[in-house]
Amino acid sequence: QDAEVVRTRDPQRLAQCDVVVDVGGEYDPERHRYDHHQRSFTQSMRSLQPNKPWTTKLSSAGLVYCHFGSQILAGLLGQPEDGPVVTVLYDKLYENFVEEIDAIDNGIAQMDGEPRYALTTNLSARVGHLNPRWNDPDQDTEVG
Repeated sequence: QDAEVVRTRDPQRLAQCDVVVDVGGEYDPERHRYDHHQRSFTQSMRSLQPNKPWTTKLSSAGLVYCHFGSQILAGLLGQPEDGPVVTVLYDKLYENFVEEIDAIDNGIAQMDGEPRYALTTNLSARVGHLNPRWNDPDQDTEVG
């Protein structure tokens, strides 16, 4: 909650960080290093959590979600981390949001006959959600 976010690729600065995400060329959850850019990296949700069905190669976003998603959801919902509500929401969020990020970040095509993952969002859709609805009586687009 009170973390300082540092954007750097400087190895000396990274060595001083408590958590490193998407840089550093290292996946080591014991040391809180969550990068997926090394050639040897092949982890998926299934390889890290064998009870999960998803085999899409994880991006750094997926790694963070895999390791901390349940804990964060439990805290936000006030529910037990291993309870049914958190478990179902964790799976749904991965399948319908995070897996898409993992696949796109790793250059995995959505289609090869059958869809490999759900495409549920894109930049245009996100920007569109910021616009007023066409039938909204208040069409003021200025952010107040």
